[in-house]
Amino acid sequence: MAQTKNPASDQNENRSASLSEIKNSPLVTDQGVTTVEETVIQKLAGLAAREVPGVHALGNAARRTFDAITERIPGSQTHVGGGVSVQRGETETAIDLTVIVEYGAAVVEVSDAIRHNVTRAVQHGTGLDVVEVNITVTDVHLPEDDDDESENNLA
Repeated sequence: MAQTKNPASDQNENRSASLSEIKNSPLVTDQGVTTVEETVIQKLAGLAAREVPGVHALGNAARRTFDAITERIPGSQTHVGGGVSVQRGETETAIDLTVIVEYGAAVVEVSDAIRHNVTRAVQHGTGLDVVEVNITVTDVHLPEDDDDESENNLA
């Protein structure tokens, strides 16, 4: 004989599991709740990704152009969260990164190192559980690209 599931009891079980996860989070204590803004996660993830050997830059061409212009303005700050997109819940986060790798670097190895470094930095820095780190490699930086940029800067 087939058992019929009660949708109401399934919802109650899901709510109970969700509440117990929130209560087990270091962000929720008896003394109060800590909320981490997405910009904090973006900065931590961006800095951690840039530390990985083989990463040339984060973001697409438009972001890199904007950052290059911004760097020339006295007193301006570089946007370290560029190329990073975040979806944040109460106790978890998912991170999407857009990167340019150096020529000669193995994309799979660089991606694995980015995932490890970003997960470690964000979990340690925020207390949020990183459920996924998705990486899109949009370009390969060639050594000649540096020569072209320095010639353009002299003009």
